[in-house]
Amino acid sequence: MWAPAAVLTLTLAGLTTLILLVLGVPLAWGLARAKGWWVELIGAAVALPLVLPPTVLGFYLLILLGPNGPLAPLLRVFNITTLAFSFPGLVIGSCIYSLPFLVQPVRSAFATLGDGAWEAALTLRAAPLDAFLSVALPLARGGIATGAILAFAHTLGEFGVVMMIGGDIPGKTEVLSIVIFNDVENLEWAQAGRISAVLAAFSFLVILVTQLLGRRRLRR
Repeated sequence: MWAPAAVLTLTLAGLTTLILLVLGVPLAWGLARAKGWWVELIGAAVALPLVLPPTVLGFYLLILLGPNGPLAPLLRVFNITTLAFSFPGLVIGSCIYSLPFLVQPVRSAFATLGDGAWEAALTLRAAPLDAFLSVALPLARGGIATGAILAFAHTLGEFGVVMMIGGDIPGKTEVLSIVIFNDVENLEWAQAGRISAVLAAFSFLVILVTQLLGRRRLRR
């Protein structure tokens, strides 16, 4: 049965998307408005998972989060031996791997706003945080929605990173992409086909929705 893996996958994708919205939207805002050579340096670091092989990223995360990694002393303070091969480790890996899929469209949405509405809000004595929440966020909601959908869908289809950092532990780190891999190895083609069809249909729906959102933004 692949129901537990489906629940785990949806939980991972939902939690990852929520964390990325909290952390990625302010990061995208800073990248869209800041000036200087270091902005593109940070932007390149954020976008690195787009071209970095997932197994390479998973390997470095495995070292970083492992029992002998550089974060081990900090983890032991919280009585944690390792984050490798655990669900929290999967969340961290997924956030890093899916970060550019949220930041890139949100950054573009903020960049297209210009400075007019932002400066008008500040002129009316709105605090920077109030201007961000009441002006920038509503105007960029299309890009934020697109980024959230892409991050969620990308997390659903992860394989290399989750395999490296989480392994294949049923009920704990076994997500749907790993179930498909195992089914193919075990010659269970029918079940692999059913799961693959569901993920393929969802991926098509994601692309369709993002295109519709993009067309809607262009009409404004």
